[in-house]
Amino acid sequence: MDGTVTAPPSSLLEALAVLHRVADGQVAAVLAPEGFTVDQWRVLRALAEESGQGMGALASSLRIPAPTLTRIVDGLVDRSLVYRRQAAEDRRRLTVHLARAGQVRLATLDALVEAQETALRAAPEWAALVELVRG
Repeated sequence: MDGTVTAPPSSLLEALAVLHRVADGQVAAVLAPEGFTVDQWRVLRALAEESGQGMGALASSLRIPAPTLTRIVDGLVDRSLVYRRQAAEDRRRLTVHLARAGQVRLATLDALVEAQETALRAAPEWAALVELVRG
């Protein structure tokens, strides 16, 4: 994976924590040169799957605290990758939508993440960790 994990953890929770940290760190490393964080990519990915989500639903589904999500969305709005619109059913609510520029950018980011995931799955430690999770 990154050369620092020599043996798989012995517990399921530890294995999941290790997998998360390694995967998150590796994805962060491939997104950073593009000027994106993992959470920004996750927001774009979520909006690609279901555009027009309210901030509360988006925060809940991504497990990102609302204030943090607001900052992330603000940054993506500033880059013209997403936009806000009043909800049709309740004009007091705002929904977040993936802009065309966000779709284009997401395609590039997804390709980078997919390549990193392929590399992660090829690592010798991966099979042992997966076996522990299946346990």
